[in-house]
Amino acid sequence: MAPIPKECDYLVIGGGSGGLASARRASGQHGAKTIAVESNRLGGTCVNVGCVPKKITWNAAAVAETIHEAAAYGFSVETTAPFDWKTFKHKRDAYVKRLNGIYEKNLSNDKVEYLHGRAHILSRNEAEVILDDGRKETIRAKNILVATGGHPTIPQNVPGSELGITSDGFFDLEKQPKRVALVGAGYIAVEMAGMFHSLGTETHLFIRHDKFLRSFDPMIQDKVTSEYERQGIHIHKNSSQSKIEKGKDGWMTMHYTDKEHPNGSTIELDCLLWAIGRSPEVEDLGLDKAGVKQNQKGQIIVDDYQNTNIENIYSLGDVCGKVELTPVAIAAGRKLADRLFGGPKFADAHLDYSNIPSVVFAHPEVGSIGLTEPEAREKFGDANVKVYSTGFTAMYYAMMEPEDKGPTSYKLVCAGEDEKVVGLHIMGLGSGEMMQGFGVAVKMGARKRDFDACVAIHPTSAEELVTMK
Repeated sequence: MAPIPKECDYLVIGGGSGGLASARRASGQHGAKTIAVESNRLGGTCVNVGCVPKKITWNAAAVAETIHEAAAYGFSVETTAPFDWKTFKHKRDAYVKRLNGIYEKNLSNDKVEYLHGRAHILSRNEAEVILDDGRKETIRAKNILVATGGHPTIPQNVPGSELGITSDGFFDLEKQPKRVALVGAGYIAVEMAGMFHSLGTETHLFIRHDKFLRSFDPMIQDKVTSEYERQGIHIHKNSSQSKIEKGKDGWMTMHYTDKEHPNGSTIELDCLLWAIGRSPEVEDLGLDKAGVKQNQKGQIIVDDYQNTNIENIYSLGDVCGKVELTPVAIAAGRKLADRLFGGPKFADAHLDYSNIPSVVFAHPEVGSIGLTEPEAREKFGDANVKVYSTGFTAMYYAMMEPEDKGPTSYKLVCAGEDEKVVGLHIMGLGSGEMMQGFGVAVKMGARKRDFDACVAIHPTSAEELVTMK
């Protein structure tokens, strides 16, 4: 006799930040019968191999920088041993494991049924879940949310590319590399390059063009690239990789070309990290069985309300590729649950994807919201855009030698006669925390005169944003 199918109001496929937020809102707040399915660890990319362990590692790198800078303030600090990568890694793993348990407990508290297994969509209202023990569960759902996230990409056209790791593998490293090469120019490559370097690994960053963070404002591109070079990170511009060869004792040889070596060169490495992009987690999901449309990258196509082309099937987060940030997925997931199960007052609930603040935990930090200067000029025209910018040395560096001082640069991009702030871009110490507050102002539609009307807090770096001329 075939097992009796489970039935629910809401089937959430994917136990990452967005899926869990939506499942808990639907069940805990709106009373919808909800089942969540995850094939890996709860929390998704962010908790396990993304934001959380990344920020912990960034904190360690910041401590290393502070120890180095302490002498300028009169402290005599001597380390008795090198950075203990292995102990740090295991403590970080234990913290993440605790979070996994908290996530599972929260599902239980909100009465969400949790299945650990791999889900496959059978139709617009039905899915099959293969559990860890091989058993199969059929689930009939009035609504299905696909929030399966994504995974890092490894190039298929470079022989030996499998010898490298991705950002996922970074958090599995038991031993600190002596010499690492990172390939990529996005925020993942830039963040990890900064962390490796600050913790004492010889760091090489290979980029295809002459700058990185190329989706950010040109000021950010120029200043962070220059600062990484000042710090001693080896940046290989206009580079490409042709072959990776396995060596002895965990080392490898990478063949490459770059601006300085147009005819080719090699480098010996004990770690190669690919950070060239991410792909949606859609393999064996069964989207074709339900007729769900995807774009050329495999990402699920959705509208502003997270609707796919199939009624009752929705999607959000990295698998859609709209804005690949954890808080975006969380916000979209909660809005969707409100709309589906919250009654008439939530009938139009959906996430506004404009003016979403973001931070790059580089060295130094970068914060950004709204349009870049080129985007603003293209949208509003040169005559209707006014830019305010400043560059200075934060007071923290007052006690240091010139060669040890890091830069700070801020930019406001304003549009129209009333000078509405349509873009804000900052780089320097404290930018991550600073960005959240200024993000509220930009989201509310603040104008330059609103910034000017706010009394400065002195002495801070942030005061420069309300005193620009």
